Amino acid sequence: MATVKMTSHLYRFFPLLENREIRVAAGSVADVLRAVDQLAPGFSDYVLDERGALRRHVYLSVNDTILVDRKTLTDRVPEDGTVYIFQALSGG
Repeated sequence: MATVKMTSHLYRFFPLLENREIRVAAGSVADVLRAVDQLAPGFSDYVLDERGALRRHVYLSVNDTILVDRKTLTDRVPEDGTVYIFQALSGG
């Protein structure tokens, strides 16, 4: 099972994920995001655009490697891997 960690900012929108260990079946990044969406409906809509690509303001890494395939999310997640999801900050 892969572990999913995210910035605390996302818990404001998905309180069902707060204060719990998120462990889902490994596979591709797309598989992991679908599994998280099952735990917190709407999560995928928040991090993915209408084409299913990762939104520009969202960054994701598998272990220490930033996601390569932002469009189809085919990067592999090892069974003992950790997926980190965080939102880019912007402003002035």
